Amino acid sequence: MSELTFYSNPMSRGRIVRWMLEELDVPYQLEIVEFGSAMKSPDYLAINPMGKVPAIRHGTTVVTEVAAICAYLADQFPQQKLAPPPQSPERGTYYRWLFFMAGPFEMATSARAYGWRIDEKNVQAVGCGHIEDSANALEQALARGPFICGEQFTAADVVVSSYLGWEMMQKNLDPRPVFQDYVERSGSRPAARRANELDNALIKQTP
Repeated sequence: MSELTFYSNPMSRGRIVRWMLEELDVPYQLEIVEFGSAMKSPDYLAINPMGKVPAIRHGTTVVTEVAAICAYLADQFPQQKLAPPPQSPERGTYYRWLFFMAGPFEMATSARAYGWRIDEKNVQAVGCGHIEDSANALEQALARGPFICGEQFTAADVVVSSYLGWEMMQKNLDPRPVFQDYVERSGSRPAARRANELDNALIKQTP
């Protein structure tokens, strides 16, 4: 098995990848990258030129971006069944919501958080539309439940429920009952709880 190194910080989106790794239950080496000079150092920029976490190095392969990392890991470790079979109808649903969260959803919630103007003059030009459009699309998908692809929990649920939980906590997204139930259901998994415990312990150790 190729060595797997996980670059993260417990106060970052790396928490999502930590959950994914705990779901996989495979060995990995954790490298904590501090915000500031360490994250912008030449050594780390050689891993991720954006100077951001998370990132992984698996053998000689480097992957950045949360949704891409989770999708990659699900394919590399198929024994955990965290992705629908490639030829199944659910595979398209899986890809759809992974990319939706990384694209329209994060853009819409960021626009609300930072007061970026999305109005009737520009709404057709931006990929996310109004935040209500993103929320409504997710609500319709999750109403079919219990998970985003139906009965099977996948890497897409790691990403979707993590983003939903965070944005509701930050008051950037209305806490609709279907969102709350889904986040609670996904977050109650042993791997999710274990990942939170590991990262919370690291935060407590930070001076």
